[in-house]
Amino acid sequence: MSQAFQHEPVMAAEVVDLFAPVPPGLIVDATLGGAGHAAAILASHPHLTVLGIDRDPMAVAAAATELARFGERAIVRQARFDDLAAIVRGVQTEMGIPPDSFGLSGALFDLGVSSPQLDLAERGFSYRRDAPLDMRMDPTSGRTAADVVNESDEASLASLFAENGESRFARRIARAVVAARPFTTTGELAEVVRAAIPAATRRTGGHPARRVFQAIRIAVNEELDQLDRALNAALDIVGAGGRCVVISYHSGEDRLVKAKFVNASTGGCMCPPGLPCVCGAVPEYRLVIRGSRRPSSDEIDRNRRSEAARLRVIERISTPVGHALANGEVA
Repeated sequence: MSQAFQHEPVMAAEVVDLFAPVPPGLIVDATLGGAGHAAAILASHPHLTVLGIDRDPMAVAAAATELARFGERAIVRQARFDDLAAIVRGVQTEMGIPPDSFGLSGALFDLGVSSPQLDLAERGFSYRRDAPLDMRMDPTSGRTAADVVNESDEASLASLFAENGESRFARRIARAVVAARPFTTTGELAEVVRAAIPAATRRTGGHPARRVFQAIRIAVNEELDQLDRALNAALDIVGAGGRCVVISYHSGEDRLVKAKFVNASTGGCMCPPGLPCVCGAVPEYRLVIRGSRRPSSDEIDRNRRSEAARLRVIERISTPVGHALANGEVA
């Protein structure tokens, strides 16, 4: 199982370095995957325990095998990451931590789909391989990609495609999809999308179905809604000196993360950027880096799938500070 879920973690060295200063305690890896990040954190930081969460049973099995060498410092649970708060409470209760001491030293979110999920044709994530139109992170429950494509009306499909980057031809693609359905395989859908794009456009910009498949995957797995709830939970329970690190791969994810982090680092201040705060906002977090960080050119050469990654990190401060220390625009 672990052989089938080999995956190079994106920006692993940066993640390890960012968690070095956090206090001893529990880190949640909310998107455990093959446990590449979790293993690197555990190997480098003996003061930390990692609770890994993933809803993909294949990932959970592979991660449990990979992390067995760390003994009780590694805990693996199969769950959706928007259940993060309840899972943390349960695990810390099992660890004998009193309820008034519940909290995290950090949280990590490495979003999107992993290489093993893309590379296993039967999972239905890839437009490059013909397979059942599935795309579920947890293949045992929930709507499939076929359900989304075959049951959504044209307007809903066009909106879904437009919101996830395919704004130029969203309506045209949605119209073609509705006319050609029902679909049962990824190959059928990819061909209809390809044919809906003008020939001149198809010659540049990569496979024309890429953004459409990404949009459908996000809808199938309710990724943005779950991320919104999970980030709120993580920011609520990370303790003083703890950090939340997020690696995102498309603009919708990154916009959500940026907005959450800016709000937390300003205390929700509504005053104009660059001016002293007069609304009384009290930030409880600080941005560890301004804006986002990208993978190095060497990493991109080694792992092309890392090219779209953007890393953001925020830290809970021990004593809330005035808004003048945190206010400003973030790229």
